[in-house]
Amino acid sequence: MRQTFFALAALLSHWRRHPTNLAMLVLGLAIATALWSGVQALNAQARRSYDNAAAVFTGGGAQNIVSTRGGLFPQSLFVTLRRAGVKVSPALEGTARVGARNIRLIGIEPVTLPAATTLAPLRESKEATNILTGEGRSFAAPQTLRDLHISEGARIVTERGFTLPPVYAIGAAPPGAVIVDIGVAQKALDKPSRLSRLILPPQTRLDATRLTAVAGDELRLVEPDEESDLSRLTDSFHLNLTAFGLLAFLVGFFIVNASFGLAFEQRLPMVRTLRALGVSIRALVAALFCELAAFTLLAGGLGVVGGYFIAAALLPDVAASLEGLYGAQLPGQLALDARWWLSGLGMAGAGALLAAGSGLSKTLRLPVLSVARPMAWRDAHHRYLRRQAALAALALVGATLAYSFAEGLAMGFAVIALALLAAALFLPVALAAILWVGESLAQRPLARWFFADGRQEIPGLSLALTALLLALATNIGVGGMVEGFRQTFTGWLDQRLVAEVYFEAATPSDAREIEAWAKEQPEIAAILPVWRTKTRISDWPVEIIGLAPHQTYSAHFTLLEGGEDAWRALHDEDAALISEQLARRLKIGLGAMLDIPTPQNLWRAKVVGIFPDYGNPKGQLRIDHARLAEHFSDASGVHYSLRVAPANVAPLMEKMQSRFGPKLARLIDNAGIKKISTNIFERTFTVTTALDTLTLIVAAIALFASLLTLSNLRLAHIAPVWAIGVTRRRLAGLELLRMLLFASGAALIAIPLGLFMTWSLVAIVNVAAFGWRLPMHVFPLQWGAVFVVALLTALFAATIPALRLARCAPVDLLKVFANER
Repeated sequence: MRQTFFALAALLSHWRRHPTNLAMLVLGLAIATALWSGVQALNAQARRSYDNAAAVFTGGGAQNIVSTRGGLFPQSLFVTLRRAGVKVSPALEGTARVGARNIRLIGIEPVTLPAATTLAPLRESKEATNILTGEGRSFAAPQTLRDLHISEGARIVTERGFTLPPVYAIGAAPPGAVIVDIGVAQKALDKPSRLSRLILPPQTRLDATRLTAVAGDELRLVEPDEESDLSRLTDSFHLNLTAFGLLAFLVGFFIVNASFGLAFEQRLPMVRTLRALGVSIRALVAALFCELAAFTLLAGGLGVVGGYFIAAALLPDVAASLEGLYGAQLPGQLALDARWWLSGLGMAGAGALLAAGSGLSKTLRLPVLSVARPMAWRDAHHRYLRRQAALAALALVGATLAYSFAEGLAMGFAVIALALLAAALFLPVALAAILWVGESLAQRPLARWFFADGRQEIPGLSLALTALLLALATNIGVGGMVEGFRQTFTGWLDQRLVAEVYFEAATPSDAREIEAWAKEQPEIAAILPVWRTKTRISDWPVEIIGLAPHQTYSAHFTLLEGGEDAWRALHDEDAALISEQLARRLKIGLGAMLDIPTPQNLWRAKVVGIFPDYGNPKGQLRIDHARLAEHFSDASGVHYSLRVAPANVAPLMEKMQSRFGPKLARLIDNAGIKKISTNIFERTFTVTTALDTLTLIVAAIALFASLLTLSNLRLAHIAPVWAIGVTRRRLAGLELLRMLLFASGAALIAIPLGLFMTWSLVAIVNVAAFGWRLPMHVFPLQWGAVFVVALLTALFAATIPALRLARCAPVDLLKVFANER
């Protein structure tokens, strides 16, 4: 114990003499932990919201009964089950718009609500009476009331013009939801005698056989632990987020690795002395582990706190993305969760241990006399270059095998990870080869020294340059994917949103009245109903939209597969157009027969076309409007688009608003829908862009940290050249030039690596995660910008060390020759 204590005191004394190295180590570990824990905090917040939303009906182990085909089912089935002695409680869910926000409207029956569910407090006689009598009551979470800018006791008015009962706060309500009596919900959503689910108390167990005997095949059981549609749909989103967080952590880890490595190199004489004085390897290792634990607690704690602030800053954009893409509601305030705090500290500890482990292993393996040599590591480093080249080739082979034989999202990330690993291993080899060629071609002694000394410097900078390489490649890869997606998405919106005016009526009867009026308006060239409904195919939610026969669709609605005859077949036969992601999920193509569940039975339709549906995580079918009305009695019947001359759009919308008022739930023009869609797109990639930028900043810090801590060690190489007459200013210029050369080499390798990452994201990851494949776009101007960024990063990192060298006192250089060095 005494040996360990004194060894620890000796090791810690190093940091007192090298505060800059200590600051960089703590900063690197804190930044890496902050980026990782920030992403984990966002994921934990989202998943907690999904669990809370699902627990409204499944809390306490309650079973649920839902429609076999998805969507709603007749209330008469509830009556049938109750008469058969099955104690079920009805519920209805739907989306209502309040101002600029969507809310989840939940209708329940408080008297029969199972005691185990989250909303069990509403069973109390007083609350049940308040809900069922008089003007009734609504309930929402306090945060939801703040988001809607509504005080307790006020009445919420939906966009359809329906006024809900007075609303009061209740902590059990999920975020973004309003709880009302089921009768109120049916009126507010215009779903008379329709339900979305039935809730069974835990003590009432029902098997599928008995359910089928009582209710036929219209209903199915959902177990409490069955993953919700929302969780399944958002898994890919969160996996992508985690992957970027891990990449950012790895780039930050390079700072830690470089700082630990240089610290071990600087402490080699100290280690030799401790060993010579009789300190055992066990005591030395124990002291090093104590040191690591202290760094983990200090830097990891700072990183977790920083991660909290990062997550809090990005939460609004993540919430907007999840709501726009998946309809998920997240609370606006970040909750503290012990799991992601512990995850951050665990990653900090693992990163510190991994960073220090290599140096510790090398230190303990080197002979005592070899330890005394300050450059012992870098002398041995060149022997590893051939091994690194072999490992790089092996990583490329692994990437090829992963792409050839594996499937799914994990395979996509494995391909990218192995390619990044291969490039990281290859970078020092490539730089060493370039410098060797330069040394071979150089004629003057100073030029030969410039290249030879650069090869000596590679070991100390390889990790920082690898961090820069990964950051630049990620910038190119992710930036190319995002910009390509933006161009594709914008062009797709222009083709999809051709009609000039879109409206949603409050009720189907209001829609019929507006449609009849529109037929009499000479400025309206076409009235296109866009009715829709929902179903489930292979246990996945699918939206079905009806298309009326009109050249608006045949001329502008892009098909990936299927010719002009597809439109004739769609309207003349039992046929359907299927979205790209649904076709991939079901593994079907043109000509396949698809059994589509309807309220009455299965309707068999032939797939005559496949269309792109970017940004939609759910599957979608487009069928003939008449067949939608024939087979789906629960179709919305309230959505329409109008073809109008551009000059008549504004006057027509004013006329419709003044004439129909509350009968119009929503009225918007083409430009308005495009703006909403584009805003959702931009906010979706805000988090990705932020992590991408942070990663580049971290890489610059890693390079700066390595150069700063290496500057003192470099004096042993620079002093002899200074002694023979080369000025300090010229040496500083050569150091700056060498760093620009290294950065240029990293950037040149980053460009093809970034292009490969772009291809992997659009061709593998996006397809596996979301089901659609984007066209590959390249942006040469972006490559030039990234090259400039690489040079500026190197310039930033090398300026201070170069200035320190230029202003270095001659006495410091002369000290190098002490003891006949």
